[in-house]
Amino acid sequence: MSGDGADDGAPPAGTGAVEVAGEVACAEPVDADRWSALLADVLAAEGVAAGAQVGLTFVGAEAMAELNATHMGAEGPTDVLAFPVDGREAAGAGDAGPPGLVGDLVVCPRVAATNAPDHAGTEDDELALLVVHGALHLVGHDHAEADERARMQARERTLLADLHGPLAADPWAVVG
Repeated sequence: MSGDGADDGAPPAGTGAVEVAGEVACAEPVDADRWSALLADVLAAEGVAAGAQVGLTFVGAEAMAELNATHMGAEGPTDVLAFPVDGREAAGAGDAGPPGLVGDLVVCPRVAATNAPDHAGTEDDELALLVVHGALHLVGHDHAEADERARMQARERTLLADLHGPLAADPWAVVG
């Protein structure tokens, strides 16, 4: 039975609202639980229903380069790739049937560490930005066009401020 009030028995974000399967498949030390909780919170804030499932995998540069070549046709590793399945449709899945599968998010901590000084400022902030950025891609945001980019960046700023805290640098000021 679904409730319409704040006290409807649904778990709060980050405590099971969205089920995140976090995995570390790289040599770099990564707190998968921490980043999984952030991902769950972002997806909950975007309206993804409790019980929806998403994968979060941290991979090395070589594995990311292979994924980037296979799925994006690009050479070399990138920082984050999002593979939406049900995406935004997972938001209402709890009302109509089984929970939806939002998709999979793949992050490369090595690329994040390389980019951090000239982007978000610290490795911690860069990883937070990548999780938020990737989560938004999973639910349908894009940045191919200027208006899409402006909307996505505004949402990133809000989510990071609310769920992570201030960044050491302004990654949106970087041109390129």
